[in-house]
Amino acid sequence: RNAAKQIMRRNGLHATFMCRPNLPNVMASGWHLHQSLAKRGESENAFMRAAAAGDVPAGDAGRYLADTGVHFLGGLLAHAAGYSAFATPTINGYRRYHRPNALAPNNVIWGVDNRGAMLRVIGAPGDPASRIENRIGEPAANPYLYMASQIYAGLDGLANARDPGPAADTPYDAKAPKLPTTLEHAVAALAASEVMRAGFGADFVDWFVRIKNFELARFNAEVTEWEQREYFDLF
Repeated sequence: RNAAKQIMRRNGLHATFMCRPNLPNVMASGWHLHQSLAKRGESENAFMRAAAAGDVPAGDAGRYLADTGVHFLGGLLAHAAGYSAFATPTINGYRRYHRPNALAPNNVIWGVDNRGAMLRVIGAPGDPASRIENRIGEPAANPYLYMASQIYAGLDGLANARDPGPAADTPYDAKAPKLPTTLEHAVAALAASEVMRAGFGADFVDWFVRIKNFELARFNAEVTEWEQREYFDLF
């Protein structure tokens, strides 16, 4: 990000990684994080299903991922609300979820190569590119915190053999838990997440929550352009 902004600045332009700038005809930007695992010292994708033809295990996810991928997927789903504040850490980032047909997820659900689902599974038996794409992030996310949150959630899924449940064909209509729709809700979920607190350390989570609550307080103290347009003449 810094390199892109510096190069553009030297050429008299401005690059922004703001999720949804207030510009006409501009769609919000997301950061879709693709992830898979490999065993230490080995190159083979641990998410790749190696079942023989016709050997279909129980559960939707098992058709596309090995058990490691299935349980990692379950962990990502189980702790989605808790790590949302790391994946989408700005107030503006949640504007992405309030516009129809933006291909931004709203439910904690997964789907097979489905760009409307929060977690998009791309995989097949023998496919070395088998992976999970998390679509909730925004470009302003800290990459270290975003990626670490995925690791902690996924490791919990492995440790507890979490079941991701069935895939969604229509993720926007699925009966599933909702993702946080504001930074305030995401920060509260992070503060209550035992897995994120155990992974990052309680002191760090408390510090991050405090910083974000200060950010929210500054925002709530301001009068927005929307309020000015909506109320100034009316009342």
